[in-house]
Amino acid sequence: MSRTPPILTPPETPGASGLQIGSPTTRKPYHFSTLCATVDNPNAKDQYGSSSVPIYQTATFKGMGGDYDYTRSGNPTRSHLEHHLAKISNARHAFAVSSGMAALDVITRLLKAGDEVIAGDDLYGGTNRLLAYLKAHQGVTVHHVDTTNPESLHPVLKAGKTAMVLLESPTNPLLKIADLATICSDIRARAPDAIIVVDNTMMSPYLQRPLEHGADLVYDSGTKYLSGHHDLMAGVIVCNRDDVAKKIAFIINAVGNALTPFDSFLLLRGTKTLAIRMERQQSTAIQVARYLSNLGFLVHYPGLEDHPGYEIHKKLASGPGAVLSFVTGDKEMSERIVGATRLWGISVSFGAVNSLISMPCVMSHASIDPAVRAARGLPEDLIRLCVGIEDPNDLIDDLEVALLQAGAIKSGQAGLIRTNPTYNPRAHGSVLNKAIEKLADRVGNARVDEEVQDTDWMVSAPGKVILFGEHAVVHGVTAVAAAVDLRCYAISSGRDDGKLSLNLPDLNFNNTWNVEDLPWDAVNTSVAPGEPHPPELEPGLVEAITARAVPVVDEGKPAGYKPAVIAFLYIYMTISSKDYRPCLNVTARSSLPVGAGLGSSASYSSCIATILLLTHRRLNIPSLPLPTLAPSSSDPVGHIHVSHAGRKALTKDFADEVNRWALVAEKVLHGNPSGVDNAVAVYGGALAFTKPGFAFAKPSGGMDGIQGFKSVRFLLVNTKVPRNTKSLVAGVGLKKQQEPELVNGILERIQAISDEARRALLDPELGRSELLKALENLIDENHAHLVTLGVSHPALEKIREVTAARGLHAKLTGAGGGGCAVVLLPDAIDDQALNELVQALVKEGFEAYTTSVGGGGLGILSPYVEASDKDKAIAAEDFVAKPTVDLAQWATDRGRWLYT
Repeated sequence: MSRTPPILTPPETPGASGLQIGSPTTRKPYHFSTLCATVDNPNAKDQYGSSSVPIYQTATFKGMGGDYDYTRSGNPTRSHLEHHLAKISNARHAFAVSSGMAALDVITRLLKAGDEVIAGDDLYGGTNRLLAYLKAHQGVTVHHVDTTNPESLHPVLKAGKTAMVLLESPTNPLLKIADLATICSDIRARAPDAIIVVDNTMMSPYLQRPLEHGADLVYDSGTKYLSGHHDLMAGVIVCNRDDVAKKIAFIINAVGNALTPFDSFLLLRGTKTLAIRMERQQSTAIQVARYLSNLGFLVHYPGLEDHPGYEIHKKLASGPGAVLSFVTGDKEMSERIVGATRLWGISVSFGAVNSLISMPCVMSHASIDPAVRAARGLPEDLIRLCVGIEDPNDLIDDLEVALLQAGAIKSGQAGLIRTNPTYNPRAHGSVLNKAIEKLADRVGNARVDEEVQDTDWMVSAPGKVILFGEHAVVHGVTAVAAAVDLRCYAISSGRDDGKLSLNLPDLNFNNTWNVEDLPWDAVNTSVAPGEPHPPELEPGLVEAITARAVPVVDEGKPAGYKPAVIAFLYIYMTISSKDYRPCLNVTARSSLPVGAGLGSSASYSSCIATILLLTHRRLNIPSLPLPTLAPSSSDPVGHIHVSHAGRKALTKDFADEVNRWALVAEKVLHGNPSGVDNAVAVYGGALAFTKPGFAFAKPSGGMDGIQGFKSVRFLLVNTKVPRNTKSLVAGVGLKKQQEPELVNGILERIQAISDEARRALLDPELGRSELLKALENLIDENHAHLVTLGVSHPALEKIREVTAARGLHAKLTGAGGGGCAVVLLPDAIDDQALNELVQALVKEGFEAYTTSVGGGGLGILSPYVEASDKDKAIAAEDFVAKPTVDLAQWATDRGRWLYT
């Protein structure tokens, strides 16, 4: 990006040299720095030949018919200044007023009640405050749009209604770039009477002159770069339109906010060194921006090639300027950085020879409502740096010390590296004892205890069996399902190297990505905290992840891991923001047989959803309950704490949020999931689930808990035959299209089966033998309908043959086509008979194990570390190395678990 502004032609001075323009001896046009240093108004020569413009410190002027009579209306010192400002701005008219906001106030006085204004969504706080006042008290309508996208103006740009468009580029403080030339062209075509106004304070006329791109009015806070020393308040307005200039001059004279003679002198003196100051400040700013970017911080600065507006800004301006901002991921860390600097003065404003540092959300932009700041994407942890003319090495050294003291960076093998913003550097103890700031109350109303620790999380979710309603549930039939005591587990740990990794030992997959190399350009909409994902997946993102992020499979090797990887990356990228993309390791394992129809994918989906929501700080862990307190003199009543062993510790709001995102993962994995599998994995227990939008049961859909399963035993039998759930579900859908009468009749019968089973389990008066007999008959009936739908398999029928020979009843569970079968075990069966049955099934090549159903749902290893658990840290190596049969006990031994 060139930092040499275009050459401007100096004004002609009649009789100055006697040379004719165009002759061989004509002087070349002056460069910008020469124009700045040369203050010469040929129409106002000083009578004494003063080399510095005098200060005409007077309120009135004697005589009649002279050029000046009253300083409010005009003053020679101010006239010299305005002539000079017009010259360096390549403008016909210039006006100097008492401040930058006074300049904007003058401009907005051109508006009347009923006018509409279009403004950006990233504005200086004072600008936002004035626009809010006009909207509330002057009958002016204000539309805030994303000016980085010229088309965002089109819906609100109306000929005859839009009176003014107010632009900033770069914006303050996020340094967004607006394509001024394109926007001005669009406005001329769609609303030609609208006045286009540009706040050019961030650039100054040295780097950008918006009048050259089509603007009608340009204003600067002269307090900033034009003055350069923060020893005066001033505002500047320039324009080329005579009609607008006439109105501006009238308003300034009428309200009396023209710049004073002394401040005019100071501002004129400051502009003489504008070019040399800006060149030094910009050069240093580029070094500071690259330093922070190389450390891994997200830096907002149009001088960096990865800035989204880099190319546009390069066409509009001759340099990126000397203001930049960056985020740390932690508001308290940002406060510590700001407080630890010494050369960087903590102050609002910018443009002076001294470097300044600030946090806009608590300083210059504090007047903007926090909700509005959040809606406009202004991070609370944002730090703004306004670079001065100090030695760049000193500024970077001072910033580096502050970053180290605040814990934002640390020494690594390759030098200084950024710490993971998920963690608070003041923490100490084991990996389960890394304290963080109080989590934001994003989900539900549960209070987060100040001692809650952001941990190397460990979570788990149960598998499931569907006893009644497989496949039919996709079409609105009620399914009866229950959690099993086999689980998927996932752990996470933070990284500080800008990378993200996923390890799936069960699927022979382990890969690491550079976070910034993921296909972020394919993310059309990031889902804000607390907001639901749209009903449909973002196909472009799925395709981009598949093509650009999933490792290519070696020829001849299975790629069973692909859907699981895509689901993980899809959620990670969808809930990440531009300002917060945590770096972490995630490992997931299952004690469930993968691909057997026992909900291993839903269990995995629930685990990764929980891990990612926790690491993105979108979930609240409830505070510890009040412990048992013995009565005392100060508390004669005391308190009794009843232990529930972690059951029901996680709130419904917590579970609901996880379930929503688990369903998103299931959509990636299966296309059109019913939602029952992930619901069981998250909520646990047993439930009757109905997909909304169908007429077989309740059209609104929903879930109803069912009690009674804990007293019923089952044998799960894994055929070890792989199946494709998507194909099986699609096959039933196709059969419904081809034979609607047959399939709809089956669906109605399966609905009746689910209703009967639910009533039987809920009926406390139904005898035990009657209950088991009813379940046996319903199992046989349901399986027969599934055979008609074409989703059984010879292996499943073999299991039914082996069990039927012993008077037992079995049916497929899940999608069918292989997978698992569930066998109802009567109370009378003894250990010997059960062992013989298992051996018979094993002999046929199957795996069999008994299980109870209806247990707990989603679990999280408590972040509240007890003294007895301090040595039980989560070690990824141990987690991966543990045999599957020992995994559940190892997880239990890690500490106290919290469940839904």
